[in-house]
Parts: sequence; structure tokens; C-alpha cells
Amino acid sequence: MAAIENVRIPYGAYWSTPFSKWQNSFADLHSVKFAAHVAKDALAERGIDPKGFDHAVMGITTPQQTGFFGLPWLMKMIGNDSVPGTQVSQACATGARVMQTAAFEIERGLGGASLCMAMDRTSNSPVITYASRSNMGGAPEIERWILDAFEQDPLGGPPMVGTAENCARDWQISTEEQHDVVVRRWEQYEMALEDDRAFQKTYMKLPFEVPDARFRRTVGAIDGDEGVRPSTAEGLAKLKPVHPEGTVTFGGQTHPADGNTAVIMATPERARDLSKDPSIEISVLGFGTARTKPHYMPHAPVPAAQKALDMAGLTIADIDAVKTHNPFAVNDVVFARETGFDVNRMNNYGCSLIFGHPNGPTGMRLVIELIEELVQRGGGRGLFTGCAAGDTGMAVVVEVTSAS
Repeated sequence: MAAIENVRIPYGAYWSTPFSKWQNSFADLHSVKFAAHVAKDALAERGIDPKGFDHAVMGITTPQQTGFFGLPWLMKMIGNDSVPGTQVSQACATGARVMQTAAFEIERGLGGASLCMAMDRTSNSPVITYASRSNMGGAPEIERWILDAFEQDPLGGPPMVGTAENCARDWQISTEEQHDVVVRRWEQYEMALEDDRAFQKTYMKLPFEVPDARFRRTVGAIDGDEGVRPSTAEGLAKLKPVHPEGTVTFGGQTHPADGNTAVIMATPERARDLSKDPSIEISVLGFGTARTKPHYMPHAPVPAAQKALDMAGLTIADIDAVKTHNPFAVNDVVFARETGFDVNRMNNYGCSLIFGHPNGPTGMRLVIELIEELVQRGGGRGLFTGCAAGDTGMAVVVEVTSAS
């Protein structure tokens, strides 16, 4: 498939909440209402009229009360009651899939300016009952939406940490090598905290005011991502693998979180109108999705990245910056081994391994950070890639240039 030609992201027309480790400050906030609350404020700050969107896509993986009404309800809360839109759910690949959905429809002329939003709350997730007349007395089947997904794979494989162990075994990745990556990722995250979090403040309003559950008043504030702890070589060395015969420790994997993100995507003309600085042009060049062999989820970002690069007409040698959704440190080692990209150059300014993983919003925040890194470099091409449940992966290629 040819590269995308007519889709842009207006500079500065994106935002993210901090990510809050589950059961903390965002634990009682309805994720759809929370996303609308944040979006209304973010659009007002940027002087963007919510009625100016003729397209929108919503990404969510964890059900929320009255969520059946999906994107039309979300857009109504923001101030636009004319866009029907699409709701997308693809586990950890949801954020990237939202962007792909919007980009392909803009490329086909089905929209001029699309508000792409991803939201999730892993905290206090639903416990769902399914009617079952075949059970004794008609007792329902019970599913704990988040916890059961962590603990079992309906495809017949191990829990997700088991997929990391499979890759660690086959690529011969030791606990020590995983911990070396974690230490490096913490160093890179600290780059985003320098100068009073100057990097994060390019897309995140900090300190972040936490609303009450009715979104009527502010009940607190957080300085940035919540529940993040420094990783040191000495501290990691004290950890034992989660599985007695394995290699992956709790330090070598991410934590569940809550939050939301948004990116505006548009035609070149509309993007210039919505941009904070029209001299900065952000082009979307390609997407890729792939499925690796069963129970090897951390490998899936590799073939997904290759498909996105193929669509963009590029190779990994053409890429200046890489960001990954890396729920396990194993992910980045496998990617570096398979592509030749330096594992220590990936994920400047942060990654989900460190700041947490709210499912749907994760990939979208990483694309935002990728854009900001390229802007600070003065331009260049960037690749986001990440894994998702079902041994799948998804990738996005973007380019930042000075507009002609």
C-alpha cells in the first residue's frame, strides 16, 4: 500500500493527562466523562471550536456505565452534537488503531478534521455477569474484566508475562539484560522531568487538577504521572523473577494505569488552521498491524513496524527516533536484535514500561511524545510500535518538517 499523502497532525493539537497508577487519583472517574472534561478544557486553551470537527474516533477497552452510546455521547459532552463517529477497541493497540481509522477516512475524503480520543480506567474495572441458562439454577457466568484478562488467555496460552518468558528464552535475554534496559528507560524518563517537566508540559497541563467524580469541582492535584518509582541497578538486582524458573521480574514490566489522550488529525489545509505553529508540519506516513506466532506477544511490534515502514516507503535506517509500547523490557531487546536499532536510543523522554499502561491511551501518548522529540530535533522521521493482546502489534510512522 502506498504512503499516506494527505493527513497531518496540527502542531500542538494534542494532549494527554498524566497516567495514574491504578487505584490512585483517577480510580473513581468515569473514563468517558473524564476524557470529555479534559478535552473541553484543552480545546478552549488552544482556541479550537469543538463544533469545527466533522469527524471523530473514540478508543476504549474497558466498559464504562452507559458507554453503549459511545462517541456521539462523548462528542455531545464536548460541545459537538453533529458528528456520529466510530468507537474502536483493540486492547493495547487501541490508540494507534484510532489514529489509523481517522487517517484512512481523511485520506478518502470522509472528513476534514478529526478529533481522535483514547481513554481507559483499569481501576475499579467492571465485574460483568453473563446470563447462562445452562448453569445450575441459571447462575450467571462472571468475568472480572481487567483481572481475568491479566490472568488467562482464551487462546490457550500463558498469562501475558508468559509470552515475555517465551521470548526471553528464545532470544536468550537474561534478567540482568532486562534490568539494564529498565535503568536506561528510567534515565530517559528523567529527561522529560528536567526543567520542571518542560518536555511533558508541551502536551500535558501540569500540575494536573483532579476533579471529583461528578466533575463539578477540583479535589486535588498531581505533579505528573502518579505511582512511578525510580529504577536503579541496585534496587532491581534485589528482585526475583515472577515465575520461579523465569527471568522477568516486577521491575522488568509495567503497571496498569488510568488516563486519557487526544490527537487532532486533519487535511493539510485544516491542519494549518489548527496548528500552534504552521511552520511545523507533521505528516502521517504509514501504519502497520501484524500478528506473530502464538504466545510470543513481545515480538509482534517487529513485523508491525516493518509493515508501517513498507507503507511509508522507508527502512529502519531512515528512522531518527523510535518509541515503543513496552509492557516488558523484553520487548525492546527483541526489537533491537531484530531490526538493528540501538536499544539505548529508543524511548527518549519516557515509555509505558516506566509511566504505566492504561490500555487504550498508551500508544497515542507515545505518538505524541515521538512528535515532540522530533520537533526538538529540528525534524525527522519517527516510528511508534507496540504489542497488544492476542500476540498482535501495531505501528505508526510520522515525519516532522518545516512546512513549505
